[in-house]
Amino acid sequence: MRAMPVNFKILYFAKHRAEPYVEIITVTEAKRRQSLCSSEEEEPEDLLPILRDHSELLEEAHIQRLGSHLPARVQVYPWRLVYSTAVHGTSLKTLYRNLGHVDSPVLLVIKDMDGQVFGAFSSHPFRVSRHCYGTGETFLFSFSPELEVFRWSGKNSYFVRGHTDSLQMGGGGGLFGLWLDAGLSRGCSLACDTFHNQPLCAKGDFTIQDLEVWAFH
Repeated sequence: MRAMPVNFKILYFAKHRAEPYVEIITVTEAKRRQSLCSSEEEEPEDLLPILRDHSELLEEAHIQRLGSHLPARVQVYPWRLVYSTAVHGTSLKTLYRNLGHVDSPVLLVIKDMDGQVFGAFSSHPFRVSRHCYGTGETFLFSFSPELEVFRWSGKNSYFVRGHTDSLQMGGGGGLFGLWLDAGLSRGCSLACDTFHNQPLCAKGDFTIQDLEVWAFH
């Protein structure tokens, strides 16, 4: 009797009320089937991002939903709070100073006096600049109450621009997707060409209750 080649496997099947039968398959096919079975048996884990610090604004549902929209390159890193109005006071100057050492993207989270949570992901940390900066990874978001994400439209590249007296994200036709004043007490959100977004809050103009900036490292 000839020996079976080592790169083949013999499978014996016997089912209730059915004739048993033998199937000869390659080892490669056997491994493929085993891999498929393992994938089907494993339940996908929806892992929650790790926050190194406590958030006054983000609930577990916020974190989970936002985490899935972040670029893959930052999803592996824990979130670290680098600026909070509750901790550091209300000052755009302080926000810039706290982000001076940050070299990762940042997540801006705002809660207004109406209790609505919204903000932006920036591919670069906020800084004072003469020109706009950032990449197409930058986006705006709003929980109203479900998460809505407004990504780059491709129409222009007015992602972020930092002034000493304001911070703006998105633009076109003089309208900003998100604008904050120097005291981080007031802001506005309008539809803009950069993100083709709806206003992030119900009234357009808003008063800030709390604001946080998170980095990834």
